[in-house]
Amino acid sequence: MKLADSHCHLIYKGLGEQQPEVLARARQAGVVAMLNISTREREWDDVIAVAEREADVWASVGIHPHEADEHPDIDAAKLVAKTRHPRVVAIGETGLDYYYDHSDRDRQRASFRAHIAACRETQLPLIVHTRDAEADTAEILRDEMGKGAFPGVIHCFTASSDFADIALELGFYISISGIVTFKNAKDLQETAARLPRERLLIETDAPFLAPVPHRGKTGEPAFVADTCRFLAGLRGEDAEELADATRANFHALFAKTRA
Repeated sequence: MKLADSHCHLIYKGLGEQQPEVLARARQAGVVAMLNISTREREWDDVIAVAEREADVWASVGIHPHEADEHPDIDAAKLVAKTRHPRVVAIGETGLDYYYDHSDRDRQRASFRAHIAACRETQLPLIVHTRDAEADTAEILRDEMGKGAFPGVIHCFTASSDFADIALELGFYISISGIVTFKNAKDLQETAARLPRERLLIETDAPFLAPVPHRGKTGEPAFVADTCRFLAGLRGEDAEELADATRANFHALFAKTRA
């Protein structure tokens, strides 16, 4: 299989200290493309540096909703300026997290809209995190899409089936993480089984959310192969064909990776 991990955090604790070994294991497992995600401004240069060193790794720039309070000065212009780097292929992760509420909800919403404005200007994809905030996420995406289209993905999808339909209606991709392999993820499994293959991505969100049979361990990009095999079984598809399709989708969405 040749796979793309559409969302991982290669500089985070658990991966950053052994990055060469992590990357070697990923490549041995068939991972040929990885998107290294940032969540705070201070991470941007480090995330980009990995992408400069490694030909199969690209970078995003963004502010996680948990960090919105700490980044009141991050606006569309700052994001756009950073996306001029050839290895920056996406904006995010951004969005809304009402589960933890680590940042003020108004500040989260303002930050989310700033990221969308940067996506609209650059036409780079938006990487959306949403947790316990489906209604507001959908409202903002629909409102902003009305101002001009932009591409994007709902990362680590765990939302409702109805929200999946809204995302697809807006032209978004949906990325499935190792959560789909968990025994208590029946609703997610039902949604993942019916998603159109041409809008499907697979991710690890490493070092988080290691799939079965690695659950409880530090997640790493190599484990995207396990998620792909599980997802293929769920959908009644060939795992290698699903790997090819999701890898093609990765390069279609993150168009700068084709340069």
